[in-house]
Amino acid sequence: MTSLRALLIPVGDDVYALDAAVVREVVSEPQITALPTAPATILGVFNLRGEVVPVFDTAALLGVGRIPAVRFVLVATTSAGLAGLVLSGLPKVALLEDHAGPSELRATLGMYVFSDGVAVLLDIEALLAQPSATASLDLHGAVR
Repeated sequence: MTSLRALLIPVGDDVYALDAAVVREVVSEPQITALPTAPATILGVFNLRGEVVPVFDTAALLGVGRIPAVRFVLVATTSAGLAGLVLSGLPKVALLEDHAGPSELRATLGMYVFSDGVAVLLDIEALLAQPSATASLDLHGAVR
């Protein structure tokens, strides 16, 4: 594999990676508006310079728990629009070098080596395509 430029994103005690090409920006402590009828994986929406961005609990989407506080939201560009993923800490840029093996988690593309360790590469489209992620919300923030 050629090196892949990625953002290392902390989710709980684990480190995941997301292809930097899909990352629009990282927002610190956005003002989130809750949506009472949204699935548990959706924490709400926030306004990003006039665009409504749904905010997803990344740990809940991965099935590894919940992120208790929203400190950072990574805004990704997806085929359905912008999507915010809650992070446990500030992400870092890294080059993913070699494939280290498969991952057992859903919506992942395997484990990859970077300079300081190993990260699980996320498939953002598959992560957000899960029925529990978008059962009553489209990615532009309109409740169905």
